[in-house]
Amino acid sequence: MTSKNRKYAAFDLETGADIPEDDDWQDHRPLGITCAALYAPELGEPITWHGTDETGEIADRMNSGELTLMVRQLEHLQQQRGFTIVTWNGLGFDFDVLAEESGQMEECRQLALRHLDLMFHFFCKQGYPLGLSAAAAGMGVEGKTEGMDGKLAVQMWEEGERESVIDYCAQDTRCTLEVAKACEEVRSLKWTSQAGRPKSMSLRAGWLNVQQAMKLPQPDTAWMTEPIPRERFTEWLGPEEQK
Repeated sequence: MTSKNRKYAAFDLETGADIPEDDDWQDHRPLGITCAALYAPELGEPITWHGTDETGEIADRMNSGELTLMVRQLEHLQQQRGFTIVTWNGLGFDFDVLAEESGQMEECRQLALRHLDLMFHFFCKQGYPLGLSAAAAGMGVEGKTEGMDGKLAVQMWEEGERESVIDYCAQDTRCTLEVAKACEEVRSLKWTSQAGRPKSMSLRAGWLNVQQAMKLPQPDTAWMTEPIPRERFTEWLGPEEQK
């Protein structure tokens, strides 16, 4: 399927761990998944998931059964309905966490390998990560919910503002999808560097899925003090999948 014919379905999830700013999230596992969202224009408004407690209210966390059902729905969309799942850092975070929390390790590996992780593609070409907000601003599309971030979402969830967090997650999927489409339209990703300079990355062949991006040559990172190894994102897939 050519990139122009792809049916995009953007996916995102939120976790429940309050992680100190300078800490590695890996040190705080398991994080617990609070909610998730998926957006594809062909399906209408964003689809959202959350746990339900015995009273019918939104639960603190999604349980493994609820998450397994979500994995099955993602597989159906990807494998039977022909949707291309899109994330921003889904390889290095969302699918890694989902694999652990659902217990569906192999299923999540395959979902991750076949999907488009826009941030991972960028990282494989540039050698450093980029935030979704920076990409959205560079491409002139509506960004993330103003004033919100993952840390605040955790706090709001604990304080009972759970519908607002679900809406925030859904907006992230809209933003991710619009960035994907805008970049493919002009065959490049534009952003502004920390030094304030406009930058762009060619996408002449469109977005690569994770399997394809993993085969890109390593970029020159000699200018970096502490470059991030690609394995930071791929290690959870296991040695066979990284070949």
